[in-house]
Amino acid sequence: MSIEAAVSGTVAEQPQIRMRNVIWALLAIAVTISVVELRDFRMINFIHVLAGLLWTGTDLFMGFVLGPIMRKLDLQSRKNLITRLMPKMVFYMPTLAIITPTAGFALASMLGYLNAGFPHYWWMISVYFILLVLAIQGIGFLLPTNLRVYFELRKENPDGRKIQRLMKNYVRITAIQGVMQIAIIFVMAHLATGI
Repeated sequence: MSIEAAVSGTVAEQPQIRMRNVIWALLAIAVTISVVELRDFRMINFIHVLAGLLWTGTDLFMGFVLGPIMRKLDLQSRKNLITRLMPKMVFYMPTLAIITPTAGFALASMLGYLNAGFPHYWWMISVYFILLVLAIQGIGFLLPTNLRVYFELRKENPDGRKIQRLMKNYVRITAIQGVMQIAIIFVMAHLATGI
């Protein structure tokens, strides 16, 4: 079976990106901003840790578990998985990527890390660097790739080779995101415990 035949299918059968999911994403961001404005340390910490766990866990799962599994799937199974996963990921990951550093910045401010001297200053610089890399990869590559693959799969005759190439790079970047997430956990553990 050709790649093109394996990924073909009617557009009507495929899940769609539902713009109503923007409401849930915006609601989660609004709750985070409200809690930050209230300066409720416990709730900010809870939101930061929970969103960070979800973001990191998803990155690690996608990069090191789902990615290798997807490489071994036949093209039709891969298409079915991607067309169901991408419409959710388009909202899920950017929301977590906004909430986690927003709450983290508020915590750093409340704990005095934004004005900290040596050695905390350099730990904070490493946080900014890691967040910059994560943001560039997420906004500049992963989100556009999600959308490109999703819209390619919705075509009457999707380009299977293009999808394979995009997903191969996507999985690699997701694995790098996982490594960066582990690095930021190390930095956060250092800042939280002072070790």
